[in-house]
Amino acid sequence: MIDLHTHSFFSDGELIPSELVRRAEAIGYKAIAITDHVDASNIDLVIPRIVSVLKKLKGHVSIDVIPGAEITHVPPHMIPELVKEARHLGAKIVIVHGETLVEPVLPGTNKAAIEANADILAHPGIISEEDLLFAKEKNVMLEITSRKGHSLSNGYVAKEAVKFGVPLCINTDTHCPSDLITEEFARKILRASGIEENRINQVFENSQAFVEKIRRRD
Repeated sequence: MIDLHTHSFFSDGELIPSELVRRAEAIGYKAIAITDHVDASNIDLVIPRIVSVLKKLKGHVSIDVIPGAEITHVPPHMIPELVKEARHLGAKIVIVHGETLVEPVLPGTNKAAIEANADILAHPGIISEEDLLFAKEKNVMLEITSRKGHSLSNGYVAKEAVKFGVPLCINTDTHCPSDLITEEFARKILRASGIEENRINQVFENSQAFVEKIRRRD
């Protein structure tokens, strides 16, 4: 399992990064990104600490550990600057909290995330055709999620992403230990989302390709 979207106690997760990494390692993960929620109030506090601890863990754990951030509930016009700041602070993956069905995310957030070259648009809800095509053009991955509530739109996201050729990934949005899943369960979620069997491996390959891209940068 490669999981590019999780949270530690630096935002609203329950675990310190070391325990989150260890628990993922113990159930067979190949890679994990810690992507705590950030806005202008905490971005300069959270990202350097995640970068620091994951740098120290690297080489002492058997999985790839990737520092990142999830820009969350930020007015759309502020997203591009925060994406740049997150990368400047050391985030190797930048996610934007998309227009999920279950939270009052501002309209225009999906488009702003894609325009800002975020790596992943998380739980994008009923994403428009215009934004789907924009995501394809910018090679921004759309997320299929195992997270309760956010997963309500998985079927729509999967169907439209396959229709328009937008890359997909599957993540957990983990906040507590029980949120972590195995690759076997991730495959069940993808099937339940309506993705045909012959397309499921491609979803995992998209995440693998992203991890390999990060390795090449290091």
